[in-house]
Amino acid sequence: MAFPDKKTLNKIRKELEKAEGTLMPPENPTPLQKFRWDLCQKFVKFKLDHDYTLEDMGKLIGVDKSKMSKILRHRIEDFSTDRLIAYLQVLNPETKLKVG
Repeated sequence: MAFPDKKTLNKIRKELEKAEGTLMPPENPTPLQKFRWDLCQKFVKFKLDHDYTLEDMGKLIGVDKSKMSKILRHRIEDFSTDRLIAYLQVLNPETKLKVG
């Protein structure tokens, strides 16, 4: 799943202006912000592909429902990139990460 282009991001931002929930990356994200956003998207994809609940996923990676919810909504300021990668590797040990 690739990082969306600016046109797509702007469209999504406009649709979500009044909604609470998932955080969008800033208009001009840094490479690290893009990478962390992509990591969260992998969690979302895993949840959708496996039809797991927040509790199911949290149990798999060893976090409570509220922390799992934060990851799935891209509210990850309290998580290091290393921690997110470690969680993702628990869900999918075959995960390949690409930088750049």
